Amino acid sequence: MADHIHGPLYFERMGRKGPVIAFVHPNPMDQSCWLYQMAHFSSWYRCVGIDIPGYGRSPTADEELSMDDMAAGCWEAVDEAVGEGESAILVGCSVGSAIIPYMYHQRPDATSAMILSGTGYNPGKPFAPGRIEQYETKGVDYRWEYTFQDMSAAFRTTPMAHYFADLFAERNDTADAQTIIYQFQAMMEEETEEHHAGIKCPTIILTGSEDNSHQRSFALQERIPGCELKTLPGAGHACQLEQPWLFDRFMIEFLTEHGLHPAV
Repeated sequence: MADHIHGPLYFERMGRKGPVIAFVHPNPMDQSCWLYQMAHFSSWYRCVGIDIPGYGRSPTADEELSMDDMAAGCWEAVDEAVGEGESAILVGCSVGSAIIPYMYHQRPDATSAMILSGTGYNPGKPFAPGRIEQYETKGVDYRWEYTFQDMSAAFRTTPMAHYFADLFAERNDTADAQTIIYQFQAMMEEETEEHHAGIKCPTIILTGSEDNSHQRSFALQERIPGCELKTLPGAGHACQLEQPWLFDRFMIEFLTEHGLHPAV
C-alpha cells in the first residue's frame, strides 16, 4: 500500500478489453470529471478513473503525503482494476497532470504515453498557499465555488457548469479538506530538471486557451523531450469537460500517431 494513504484509492472502470487508460482528476473535482472520456474511450480501451486521496470516495492521508505516494496509490488502483503487470496510457488534468509524471518515473516501462491538460511549468506552485488558506477557512464547502474557477468565463455561467459543481459538492461528505491541504503542500515539492527532461514516452499537452495555465504550458512543452501540444480555443482549465469532442479528437489523433489506438 502507498505510504501515508489510509487505504486503497477508489476507482471506476469502464471497458472490458483493449489497452489501459488511467485518468487522474484535477482539484476540486473527482474521477467523474472524465465521464465523457470514460464513456467514449471504453469503446476500445479499459478505462480506469481514479479518485486521489481526500476526494470523491478515496481515503484520507497523513501530513507526510508526497507526490510519490499519490503516484504509487494510482498505480495500485490500476493494478487492482486490470491486473498487475499491465502497461497504461496516463491522462491527467491539473493536479492529475502533476501526479502522472511521478507515475511515469515509478514505472517508465509500463507507461505507454502521457496526456497532460490544465497544466504548465510553474515551479514552486505559487498558487498553492492561497488554495490552502481557502480550504482552511471554508473546509470542503470551498469545492463548489472552486469548481467554477476550473472553467472558462463563458462556460461557468451555463447550467451544465452548475450541474458539475453540484455533482462534485454532493460528495463532500466523503471528501476531506485536511487531506486536500496535504495534497497542495505535496505539490510544492521541488522538481529536479530530470523530472521533465527524463520523460521518454510519447507525451502531449492539451491546453485550453482560456486557462490561466495556458501560457505556461508552452514552457512545460519545452522541458519534455519531443512533447506535442494542442490548444482547445475558448476552453478553460478542465477542457475535457468543456469541449470533450475536441479533447477526445486530439487524444485519438495522438494515440493513433503513436500506434496506441487499437482500432487503427
